[in-house]
Amino acid sequence: MIYKVALIGYGYWGPKLARNFLNSNNFEISCIVDKSLNNLNKAKKIFPTSKFYQNHKMINVNEIDLVVICSPTKFHYEMAKFFLKSNHVLVEKPLSLNLKKVAELERWSKKNNKLLFVDYPFIFSGSINFVYKIIKNKKFGKLLEIESFREQAPIRNDANVVWDLGVHDISILKYILNSNPIMVRGLKYNTAKIKMKDTAYINLLYKNNLKVFIKNSWISPTKIRLIKFKFQNAIITCDENEPLYKIKIYKKDNKNSSRYKLEIPDIDISEPLYNLVNYIYKSIKKKQNPIFDKNFNVSITKVLEKI
Repeated sequence: MIYKVALIGYGYWGPKLARNFLNSNNFEISCIVDKSLNNLNKAKKIFPTSKFYQNHKMINVNEIDLVVICSPTKFHYEMAKFFLKSNHVLVEKPLSLNLKKVAELERWSKKNNKLLFVDYPFIFSGSINFVYKIIKNKKFGKLLEIESFREQAPIRNDANVVWDLGVHDISILKYILNSNPIMVRGLKYNTAKIKMKDTAYINLLYKNNLKVFIKNSWISPTKIRLIKFKFQNAIITCDENEPLYKIKIYKKDNKNSSRYKLEIPDIDISEPLYNLVNYIYKSIKKKQNPIFDKNFNVSITKVLEKI
């Protein structure tokens, strides 16, 4: 069965999701919505058989299976609630800047028996899932510390750097650790004269004395997407900027603890958004949403609010 998709927003992120739905044999982009005629004209060149609107309320919900929302953050709650009456919904991160609204959308989706997905792309990456299995199997002993550096991204006016970049780190941590921190400390400030806080330093403490440090910044000459996982017997680096060798394992030398042996494992390098699309297809088909069940979005939003 091919599921029909309505895409709302064809600005920065919408085309990236649209491309991955287009590349799937399981979805068809039935209509695209954007207030900008220029954006719609760009979309028409790639999706000539789709319908095009400037208002999301013109969508015939009875003809759609999945609504994908890539609008500014302030519209996420209103639009998601509107479509969850009739459709499954995928929302660009963050779902909302308000915990109560996130919790309400979760209840609304369950009440209407519709699935709610959020685009946390890195939890669908082969690199993060490789590390997830390492942690689960305790292959390199106890996980002692995590450091994450996420720098350079388009400056936003609808959410600060924590809601924009930090949401990746918090969703990854929730996914791989299946828990929330017991202590949260965050420092946010502006390095540029812009409306939103553009830089954040975050310290988190999890159970078993696991320490996490996160740096998020829009203002950087280079793009950095690096996470270090420090275990008792190895250090694993995860660099999403690497095209092939995203994971490097530095095994400790038993004779000299300051020396390491480098290993580069084989991992799945499929595009995370394509993996997300496949996950959504399986979830709709089976009427199950294992990753997002059990208040996954609520847990992430709780931590982001505290930061």
